[in-house]
Amino acid sequence: MKRLFVVPHAEATHHVDQLVGGWFDSELTPTGRAQAESIASALSGRVGANAVVYSSDLKRATQTAAPIASTLGTEPVTLSSLREVSTGIAEGKPNQWLQERIRMPPPGLDALDHEIVEGAETRRTVVERIARCLADIESKGHDDVVVVTHGFAGSFVIGAWLRMPVESLGLTRFHLHSGSISELEADSTWNNRVLVDLNNTSHLDRT
Repeated sequence: MKRLFVVPHAEATHHVDQLVGGWFDSELTPTGRAQAESIASALSGRVGANAVVYSSDLKRATQTAAPIASTLGTEPVTLSSLREVSTGIAEGKPNQWLQERIRMPPPGLDALDHEIVEGAETRRTVVERIARCLADIESKGHDDVVVVTHGFAGSFVIGAWLRMPVESLGLTRFHLHSGSISELEADSTWNNRVLVDLNNTSHLDRT
């Protein structure tokens, strides 16, 4: 893989309804659908021929991926391993419900193995499943790849591409807005992994 574009899904109903996301299967809002078209347009001028689009299998991600793939002349490949972190019993409940019950990690410790509420995935679980997923995608030999995922999970897609060790991702997060585009590139001359563009939202100004 020469270039990777990471796209957290566009605005979804759980955002405007102030509900906990996770694996709760919300859909795009009308604004989110317009944002997805803007993302597709922005990527059409940046992504090379024969690009492949991979997406989380949750509706808000597949609905974001559909116009991207259509613009690039392909079909998205949906993978459950690109889902957002599961928030267990909190999924689909009001954000305030979670805030009143969330278990914060002890001060001074990383959050890698911490469970915020009953049934939630730990950060380690998410990091490891996404790392396995990205390794499998890389093994396919694509040149340009677009990954449509979620805001929190997107950090770990970037971390996996940059070859960050699992332990470091207990303390690291890239802040990614809904509908943003981050670009990463493999520098074959120096054998580097380069973060070219992080959390670019300029294309959303048109929505």
